[in-house]
Amino acid sequence: MSKTLISHGRVAENRKARHNYAIEDTLEAGIILTGSEVKSLRLGRCTLVEAFAQPEGGELYLVNCHIPAYAGASHFQHEEKRKRKLLLHKKEMERLSGAIARKGMTVIPLALFFNDRGLAKVQLGLAKGKTHGDRRDDIMKREWQRDQARLMRAKG
Repeated sequence: MSKTLISHGRVAENRKARHNYAIEDTLEAGIILTGSEVKSLRLGRCTLVEAFAQPEGGELYLVNCHIPAYAGASHFQHEEKRKRKLLLHKKEMERLSGAIARKGMTVIPLALFFNDRGLAKVQLGLAKGKTHGDRRDDIMKREWQRDQARLMRAKG
């Protein structure tokens, strides 16, 4: 069995995030990982579905991000759903924690990837949860756009 390593590019994406949340702003953050976590990510193994970022003690942590155990790591394994510290500039951290406290917003990971230098990064979105009605409005708008494009193509 050949193992394809990801040296740079997208490892995981939270595709349901844009469906469940209205993303108002995005930013990129570094993430502190152990060696076996990096090896597992390079194999493309990660789940961001239930993950979120939470401020704690003036720092931001990624919670519920599932990185499976790396088979070749013997007894130096990592905890699969541990809290992982995110690396942000002080101003970015203050802006995010202020938005969470004042506006009732949440910070969710949109994607986890390796940049050109081979460092693991997380794309975070400052988001507000959508209601059922908001989701239905989005679907209606998307269908109308599709119908509009179909009509314009038919008229030539």
